[in-house]
Amino acid sequence: MKLNYKRTIFVGMAFMAICAFWQIYDSLVPKMLIKTFQLSEGMIGAGGIMALDNVLALFMLPLFGALSDRTKTRIGKRMPYIIAGTVLSSLTMLLLPLGNHLKIFPLFFTGLLVTLVIMSVYRSPAVALMPTVTPKPLRSKANAVINLMGAAGGIITLAAIRFMVPSVSAPNYFPVFVFVALLMDLCLVVLCITIKEPKLTIKDDTDEKEEVKAERLPKEYRRSLILILLSVFAWFMGYNAVTTWFSTYGEVVWGLKGGSFAFTLIIAQISAIASYIPAGFLAGKIGRKKAIMVGVILLACAFLCAAFFRQFSIAMYFIFVLAGMGWATINVSSYPMVVELATVGNVGKFTGYYYTFSMAAQILTPILSGEILKSSHLGYKFLFPYATVCVVISLITMIFVKHGDTKPEAHVSIEAFDVE
Repeated sequence: MKLNYKRTIFVGMAFMAICAFWQIYDSLVPKMLIKTFQLSEGMIGAGGIMALDNVLALFMLPLFGALSDRTKTRIGKRMPYIIAGTVLSSLTMLLLPLGNHLKIFPLFFTGLLVTLVIMSVYRSPAVALMPTVTPKPLRSKANAVINLMGAAGGIITLAAIRFMVPSVSAPNYFPVFVFVALLMDLCLVVLCITIKEPKLTIKDDTDEKEEVKAERLPKEYRRSLILILLSVFAWFMGYNAVTTWFSTYGEVVWGLKGGSFAFTLIIAQISAIASYIPAGFLAGKIGRKKAIMVGVILLACAFLCAAFFRQFSIAMYFIFVLAGMGWATINVSSYPMVVELATVGNVGKFTGYYYTFSMAAQILTPILSGEILKSSHLGYKFLFPYATVCVVISLITMIFVKHGDTKPEAHVSIEAFDVE
C-alpha cells in the first residue's frame, strides 16, 4: 500500500489556506493593536485579545468536529464546512485592515471576532479531511505532507508581508490581506476541483449501526486515548512555554538585543520543515509510538542542553536544529495516533479531542510558566528546566500507550480493512 502523494498534496490545500491566515494573524494583528489602537502588551498577549483564538478553539473545535461527523451532503461530511468557512473568512478578514485604516476599533474587533469564530467552525473538519480519505497505516506519511503544505502557506504569507507591507510608520495592510484572502480562495478552488470527498472516503468494515456503537471505545483503548491526549498536553506545555518566552529569555539571560533572537527560532522551524517527510517514513518503519518517543527524547535533550547555557553560543543553533527535528517527529505521528482509534464516522470528534488538549496547553502554559518564572529565584533561567520537565512527563505517559500504532495493530484489529 502506497500513499498517493499527489492527492494528499491537494487535500493539504485546506490546511495551507488555514496556515496562511494564521500567519498573517500572528504577524500583523498585534502590530495593528499596538500601533493603531495603542493597546498595551498585557491587553494583547496571553490573557488578552491574541488569546481569543485559543479560547474559541477550546470549545468550538470539538463541537464542529463532531457535527461534521454527522453531516451528510452530496459533497461529503467535511467539504461543506471547508467551502463555507474559507469563503466567509476570506471576506470577513478584510474588515481588519479596513478597521485599522479607518482607526475604528469596533469595526476592527468585530471583524476579528467574526473571522476567528468562522475559522473555529471549519478548522476541525478541514484537518479531519485527511484521515477521512487516507487509509490508517498511511496517515503519518500523509500528515507529514499536510504539515509541509501548512508550512508552505505560512512561508508564502511571510513573503507577501515582506514585499507588500511598506516600511512606513502607518502602512496600508489592505493589499497583503487581499493577497492572502485570494490565496485561501485559490486553495479552495484547487481542493474542490481535485478532491471528491464521497468517492475517496475510506470505508469501514462496519455498517452505520455498528459504527455508532463503536463510538464507545473499549476500556483499554479509552485508556490509551487518554494517555495520548495527556502526552499531547504535556509536550505542548513545554514547547509553547519556550516559544512564548524565548524572546524575553534571549534578552534577559543572553543579552540578545532587538530581533536577533528570531534567527534561532527560524533555524528550529527550518529543521522541522526538513524533518517532516523523514519523520513520516520513520513512523512507517518503526511505528508511530516509537517515532514519537524518539522525537520526545530529542526535544527533551535539546531543552536540557539549552538550560546549561548562560551565554549565547553558536552551539544553540545546533541545539535548536535538534529541537526542530524532535518537534516534527512528534507532530507527524501524534494526530494520526489519536484518529487511529476513531472510525471514519467519528474522525471529526477525535480531531476535536486532539485540539482540545493542545489548545488547553497553549492557553495555560504562557500563564503558568510566566508565574513560575516571576516567582522563582532563578527567574528566566528556569524556562528550559520547566520545558524539559513537561516534555519528560509526556514521555512517561506515552510509554504506557498500548493502542493507536498501526505496527502492532494493523493485522489484529478490525482496522485490517486498510491493508490491501
